[in-house]
Amino acid sequence: MPETELDLTLDAARLTARLVDVPSVSGDEKALADLVEQALRGLPHLTVDRYGNNVVARTRLGRPERVVLAGHLDTVPIAGNVPSRLDGDGVLWGCGTTDMKSGVAVQLRIAATVPEPNRDLTFVFYDQEEVASHLNGLGRIAEAHPDWLAGDFAVLLEPSDAEVEGGCQGTLRVLLHTSGERAHSARSWMGSNAIHAAAPILARLAAYEPRRPVIDGLEYHEGLNAVRIEGGVANNVIPDACTVTVNFRYAPDRSEAEAIAHVEEVFADCGVTAFTVDDSSGGALPGLSHPAAKAFMEAVGGRAMPKFGWTDVSRFSALGVPAVNYGPGNALLAHKVDERVDTKAILHCEERLRAWLTS
Repeated sequence: MPETELDLTLDAARLTARLVDVPSVSGDEKALADLVEQALRGLPHLTVDRYGNNVVARTRLGRPERVVLAGHLDTVPIAGNVPSRLDGDGVLWGCGTTDMKSGVAVQLRIAATVPEPNRDLTFVFYDQEEVASHLNGLGRIAEAHPDWLAGDFAVLLEPSDAEVEGGCQGTLRVLLHTSGERAHSARSWMGSNAIHAAAPILARLAAYEPRRPVIDGLEYHEGLNAVRIEGGVANNVIPDACTVTVNFRYAPDRSEAEAIAHVEEVFADCGVTAFTVDDSSGGALPGLSHPAAKAFMEAVGGRAMPKFGWTDVSRFSALGVPAVNYGPGNALLAHKVDERVDTKAILHCEERLRAWLTS
């Protein structure tokens, strides 16, 4: 039976199950966004705004600091794993349990149960994180209403196994083209093989030694790798074109422009005939030296880790807001048919965030 309202008196684990039972595959988040908006508008200490299927709620208490708690409403396509199922070990199974409806449930519980936090709070619930970047709800809010995302520090409740992951690495995808001349393979000397011309590119990649810079005490690990190679015309034709797709995962102390310049330099003498930037998303500095981040670390405990993958903390970094990832799910289970989350981790995150915001 479809949910008609969200009961925010439930603990975050049971609320996660309710959220999972409302399908919200990317592009189809309206039903869940409606429920979230309805629940938040029932809380008198919050001001609520909506933009498309994105909901933003804020306290206005005049505190000297403002913290943003953000999470996306969408999931990857359902694979027979909805409705949710709770097993005897306290593990909740279902699409979105880890990525990231457990984090959204924690946000909603904090919104409902901390009416007078020690810092002003902004809660952001956004759509279409799991699809193309230009559709991303957080990015669209940043373009249309950047003031809604203003803050001194942000926590993105992406799955991090209840550990703090600082910032994120950037990701760059480039296409390296080589050229040749077609010929019949029986008379190959009459042509020039573009696939063979890619050999220096692959050799350079194999010999590449990535940086491991330390930023705010976190050691990031860059990586430069071929992820695809395309070429060939027919089985009896010497190919006249080849493309090597290269992915560069780079530490957040590099800008996007610096990352592009570095990759160009790496392959400068490898016979590349054309260099095309296919996709680029900048990284985010961890900002762990910020007072709010230090207080956060003290409250949640554990040891901060670097975030090697890209997340939407990058969008906050672009707005000048330092951000970390902190959520109850295990990222290794995200998008899997057997996606699941330990309910104890959900309750732990809820408790730790509440302690930080009320101490």
